[in-house]
Amino acid sequence: MRLQEIMRAVGPSETGGELTQEIEGLCYDSRQVQPGDLFFALRGEASDGHDFIDAARNGGAAAVVLEDPARAPQGMTWLRVGDARRAMALSAAAFYGYPADGIPVIGITGTNGKTTTTYLVEAILAEAGIQSAILGTISYRFGTRNITAPHTTPESVDLQRTIRELVDCGARGVVMEVSSHALEQRRVDGCRFDVGVFTNLTRDHLDYHRDMESYFGSKARLFTELLAADATKPRRAAAINIDDPYGIRLAADSTAPVITYGLNDKAMVRAGDVTFSVDGIAGTLVTPQGATPFRSRLLGRFNLYNILAAVAAGVALDLPVNTIRDGIEGDVRVPGRLERVENDRNVTVLVDYAHTGDALENVLRTVVEIAKGRIITVFGCGGDRDRGKRPVMGEIAGRYSDLAVITSDNPRTEEPGGIIDEILGGVRSLGIRAYTQEDLAAGFAEKGFTAVESRRDAIRLAVKVAREGDIVLLAGKGHEDYQIIGKVKHHFDDREEAAAAFRELE
Repeated sequence: MRLQEIMRAVGPSETGGELTQEIEGLCYDSRQVQPGDLFFALRGEASDGHDFIDAARNGGAAAVVLEDPARAPQGMTWLRVGDARRAMALSAAAFYGYPADGIPVIGITGTNGKTTTTYLVEAILAEAGIQSAILGTISYRFGTRNITAPHTTPESVDLQRTIRELVDCGARGVVMEVSSHALEQRRVDGCRFDVGVFTNLTRDHLDYHRDMESYFGSKARLFTELLAADATKPRRAAAINIDDPYGIRLAADSTAPVITYGLNDKAMVRAGDVTFSVDGIAGTLVTPQGATPFRSRLLGRFNLYNILAAVAAGVALDLPVNTIRDGIEGDVRVPGRLERVENDRNVTVLVDYAHTGDALENVLRTVVEIAKGRIITVFGCGGDRDRGKRPVMGEIAGRYSDLAVITSDNPRTEEPGGIIDEILGGVRSLGIRAYTQEDLAAGFAEKGFTAVESRRDAIRLAVKVAREGDIVLLAGKGHEDYQIIGKVKHHFDDREEAAAAFRELE
């Protein structure tokens, strides 16, 4: 693509050098520059891309997009913009031919429920005959094409290249999780969304966002900026959870028409006569297009909200209510979201990604609703992340569980024992019994907690003390098949570890 075509998408405020050359690729990492690339000098928390312009030139970059005109290189083509990240997103969309312009694009944001909601929306679209690509926490995929997801929402160049690849493979819709980081860093500014979905907002990522208002402001961009109608997509809509106080604010501020959902009578999409059991959820869906009975194999109240989010997205796309219902009633299985580990000891083992206080509480409330025996919860908190949630999650696990086993998650560069101590502050506030591993050798009868630094040993302990009819919840890692210790990833999968623990008991 000629540089002049990219300039039309970006609208630089100032330029220098030859502007007619062909651009062979887009790059934001000077170490990966190929001859003919357009290099974006991005400012980051730890580094400044302006410092790597010479390295990009040495790598063969044809031109550079920058923010600081004082850093413009002599003898090299450059474009000055106000925001290099936004310029990169718009450039990427143009360079890859606006791959999703002619198909529905649904963006799902919020603290919890994004992944499950993408799977549900995918199922609804499939029922409508729209086979869709999925981009999210678990992977980027379409059909048999599966790409490992390094980020929930990739950098804009990688995002547009991936969408182009999946659309070229036959995808006729795109459903993506949109993270707060991606919105803050303008990774999705080149995407023309048809529907934006807001699930909820609870404490998370405050190591990156300064406070909840900043976190909310990042999420809000999807609805206040990126859903504005244009000539390409004149009909856009937002699906917003108005049971969440932040959702009420978003519904008032959205630039697109809003389909509200929730469990209160004011919601346009809601559910009535709902029952929860170990077999799933049943009730009646109420939508602007009519009401219909439904059943789902998903468990718990928080999954009911995910179902309503997906239904609201379907309504926003003007799909028939029967098509929407058939989609959510299908065999929707989400890796690492209350995923069962089969065993022959009649112990229910559930693996879930819950890694925030709100997510853990939602999962444990669900477990309490369906439990017939005791609840044993194994969880930890990640290192180099928001420390404030550690005692909060400890208190939640201790409050809802008969036995809380505090252990490591991804400690990263922190000492695991220090993280565990901070979690234990919340557990101890409940005044429940502290068990040693020796105490638990013969099982337990009294509500309490213990700490086991090794996650493998913690899972084995939980499986060993569980009796027939108990529920063991392994929380925090879900679909992840690794553990980060220091700066190294080690293979580790809660599902594999639980299965191995049961084999040891045979």
